[in-house]
Amino acid sequence: MSGADAVTTLRYWAAARAAAGVAEEQTSAGTLAEALLLARSVRDDRFTSVLSVCSFVVDGEPVGSRDHDGIELAGGGVVDVLPPFAGG
Repeated sequence: MSGADAVTTLRYWAAARAAAGVAEEQTSAGTLAEALLLARSVRDDRFTSVLSVCSFVVDGEPVGSRDHDGIELAGGGVVDVLPPFAGG
């Protein structure tokens, strides 16, 4: 893939959005681990702290406890970054 097709959108929700300072951003990372590393590299410790308690949904599929290095990102896809929500 190349160009815009290789881009994945990270969408931040609630506390993750507040800590990131943006609602969403684009990444050309190949894995979830790489995308999160890149996102953390341009933000402060508060963002890293929030990420440590987040769940991730990649293209509609919950990641759960799977290793983030093994979660490949498809160009044109979406990663939802979900902090714990009060009230379930």
